[in-house]
Amino acid sequence: MPKSTRQSVLLEDVFAKPVVATFDAEALTSDGGLLLIGAVDRKTMLTARLCSVFCDERQEGKVVHSLFDLLRQRIYAIAAGYADGNDAKALRSDPAFKMLCDRDPLSGSDLASQPTLSRFEHSLTGRQVVAMGREFERHRIEAFAARAPKGRRAVIDLDGTEDPAHGQQSFAFFNGFYDSYCFLPLVGFLSIDGESEQHLFYARLRPGVKSSGRGVIPLLRRTVARLRTLRPHTKILVRLDAGFVTPLLLDVLEELKVDYVLGLPANIVVLRRSKPFLRGLRRSVRKSGNSERRYGVLSYAAKTWSHERRVVVKAEVLAPPPNDPKRAIKTNVRFVVTNLRAGPQHVYESVYCVRGDSENRIKELKGDLEMDRTSCTSFTANQVRVLMTAAAYALFQEMRLELKGTELADAQVGTLRLRLLKIAARVVESVRRVVFHLPRSCASASDWSRLAARLGAATG
Repeated sequence: MPKSTRQSVLLEDVFAKPVVATFDAEALTSDGGLLLIGAVDRKTMLTARLCSVFCDERQEGKVVHSLFDLLRQRIYAIAAGYADGNDAKALRSDPAFKMLCDRDPLSGSDLASQPTLSRFEHSLTGRQVVAMGREFERHRIEAFAARAPKGRRAVIDLDGTEDPAHGQQSFAFFNGFYDSYCFLPLVGFLSIDGESEQHLFYARLRPGVKSSGRGVIPLLRRTVARLRTLRPHTKILVRLDAGFVTPLLLDVLEELKVDYVLGLPANIVVLRRSKPFLRGLRRSVRKSGNSERRYGVLSYAAKTWSHERRVVVKAEVLAPPPNDPKRAIKTNVRFVVTNLRAGPQHVYESVYCVRGDSENRIKELKGDLEMDRTSCTSFTANQVRVLMTAAAYALFQEMRLELKGTELADAQVGTLRLRLLKIAARVVESVRRVVFHLPRSCASASDWSRLAARLGAATG
């Protein structure tokens, strides 16, 4: 057997005996738990649905890696924490990744290299990428509607986020709000009123221009129509922050006959009319030393609005911090425009403020899955990366649903990856089957086995 030429590391004076470490084990993988991601994908058919929109025009005799394999390999790598395509150089022969792409883990041919994956990302046309995004929308909305309880209100949350540019990239512009050259991705979530999980159903990379509402109205029209087709008796609520509010958007939401709760930017008129709600609060704060807030309702119409609408006011006076020598008292007044008739405090605290949880989903997308790794020179290729990251996140959300009732049911993506995917395994292949030998000392063995059983695995 040939000797390994890989570099070894000697830890001579660290432990009781000298330790030599070398990366030369061929039948091992550090991502043995990735089998669960493959099981989730096969149960939901997500990557198969996304790939169904492609038409492979390459010469059949020269094709080594199908478009389906390229798409799966890239999505699974992102899920495992390898957001950079350069990681494919080492991972192309990994037994777990080969197994997930329907190849023999040991004797099967290697997966695609980094140049091949990069050519795949750049080869997709704008039409194909749009079709892929629409298929992702349909798949996620259908999955959400299948689980949504009858009679419960479905909530649509849309939010934008900053994606800093990597040099001089197409459609990366300077944005004054973020004070950077960036893109402005738009992400959308669906949830059931009263439940914490927000299901990602939309992810689109947008140029870094000022308008936050780019693409919002067409998306809302499609989403509302699809939800009403699948769940005709389910009420729909739309929640957006103040950056999205325009006269046209308000008219469209009323045309669609949906409930809405939208942040409203402050202006001179609403600030003047909210002063009665602040009366007495300053005196109370000085007396008690604690912050005080009060809620109220206004009937307001901007000059560009078609008619007056209900505006909920949160008037708050903040107590000065103990270490502030000036003991300055500050006011914090917020406004929400809505067609809900519930009490103002309920509308603001129990309905509108809950939308802030979408920020945690965005943190997962950017922090754990690196959705902002949009370093391609082509804007279309960067959109492909955003969609593949969204697909990886959707697989984790499906996994989280299957973990309901366990301590990992509310775990973030980074925790799920660490506890369930990053498990070393020795792979043994025979004529009849493949065995992944996971470590007996694995701390998450019971949760891993329970999840595998819920995904259809037989346990013994």
